[in-house]
Amino acid sequence: MKRIVVGISGASGFPLAVCLLNELKKIPDVETHLVYTYGAELTAKQESGFEPEQIRALADVCYDNFNIGAAIASGTFLTEGMIVLPCSMKTLSGIAHGFSENLLLRAADVTIKEQRKLILAVRETPLSPIHLENMLAVSRLHNVYVMPPVITYYMNGQEPINVSDMERHMVGKMLQPFGIEMEGFRRWN
Repeated sequence: MKRIVVGISGASGFPLAVCLLNELKKIPDVETHLVYTYGAELTAKQESGFEPEQIRALADVCYDNFNIGAAIASGTFLTEGMIVLPCSMKTLSGIAHGFSENLLLRAADVTIKEQRKLILAVRETPLSPIHLENMLAVSRLHNVYVMPPVITYYMNGQEPINVSDMERHMVGKMLQPFGIEMEGFRRWN
């Protein structure tokens, strides 16, 4: 069983997190461990109408963001790594500077120290020099991938038909470092 930690912070992009969790649900040998911030709850309501219980239902295991003693806060709890989607600039800053004030940040810190894969889908525009410095800092770390959810205009030579196509393409890219080939993901030929 592969365990993947999914963190959702308060940046815009909650539908991408839903897409990711739904795709991971389709894979029988993947177990998702979810932690999300209060900002994520607020954003979820605004962008999709999701309530906290609906967010929790998307994962196999869900943790309270204030439970620093949860399994995902320990390096001895084996996971493949973590995806933070979306990743707010506040969360990025906490990760870049080792400020583990909550479970999401602690789980990311553990992922880095254990040299597991960490995908950060940072969300902001325009980017300030502070944002860019924090992205540069984390990108220099082993197994950390900075993957802003940038829309795609090609998918194996075909134009995306709708936003859902673009979301699935981005999620497919985020799953690649874990060796997970998402059904329907189109590669360039």
